[in-house]
Order: sequence, then structure tokens, then C-alpha cells
Amino acid sequence: MAPLKIRNAEPSDTSTLVRHRRMMWWDMGRRDEEALRLMEAGASEYFSAAVADGTYVGFLVEDGSGTVIGGGGIVVSPWPGILGQRQPRRAMILNMYVEREHRRQGIARALMERMIAWCKENGFASVGLHASEEGRPLYEKLGFGPTEEMRLDLK
Repeated sequence: MAPLKIRNAEPSDTSTLVRHRRMMWWDMGRRDEEALRLMEAGASEYFSAAVADGTYVGFLVEDGSGTVIGGGGIVVSPWPGILGQRQPRRAMILNMYVEREHRRQGIARALMERMIAWCKENGFASVGLHASEEGRPLYEKLGFGPTEEMRLDLK
């Protein structure tokens, strides 16, 4: 395998981040085109602003030719206190996606290790994520466990 490079996402990467988000949902069986279209519009607006202002810290993996083959990111949001942490903010990993032909080669693990290190370096006491069935084994190997979070669908 050619050497990989993990780089920070920039506002000009918005279309790639939106594509990863769409494909992530698609791979989890969410194939309602109207719902995906709405998500893409919101994601495009979100990523273009959040990457620029630092509330989304994205990481993209490039192969030896500079082609983006995967990515993930961290949403940094205000939060009213986390046990063991001084700053009133939290970190959530999301938008994890690796192109199908590049899976099972350690790319997702390298991305996760990079994002976990970033969270530690930036003083977070914990980091959360939502796991697909395909991603869950990797996240568990990295030490993630279930939380007490619940959700009510309003549609």
C-alpha cells in the first residue's frame, strides 16, 4: 500500500465532507433520496461554516497520489460542564467514512487514533461518537463503550 497522509480539512473540502456524510448514511441503509438531499443541504451549510470557525475539526486521508480516500471529524460544541474537565465544551467524533475499496487496511484506525490524540492534546476528558454496526468493533477495540444517551425521533 502506498504511503498515506492525514491532513486537516479546509473549507474548500466541504463537498468531500458532504459526500462522505451521504455515503456514510447510504452504507447504513438510509437510502431515502429526499431525506439525503435535505441532509446534504444542511451539511453543506454546516461544514462550510464550521470548518472555517474551528467548531468542526476535520481530518482527511489521502493516498500516495493525493486522492482523498477517507475522513472523519470532531464537532466541538459548547457544553455545560463535563466531569473532570475545566472547559465548558464537548467533543463528538462523526462523519467517519473510508471508501469501500480501501477498507480493512487500517485507515479508519489511523483516523480514529489521530482524532483521539487531538482530543487529548486539546484537554477533553472524553469523546463520544455514534457507531454503525460496521464501525462498532473498531471503536470497541479503541476503548469506546455504550453511554446512557437516548433519542426521540420527531418525524
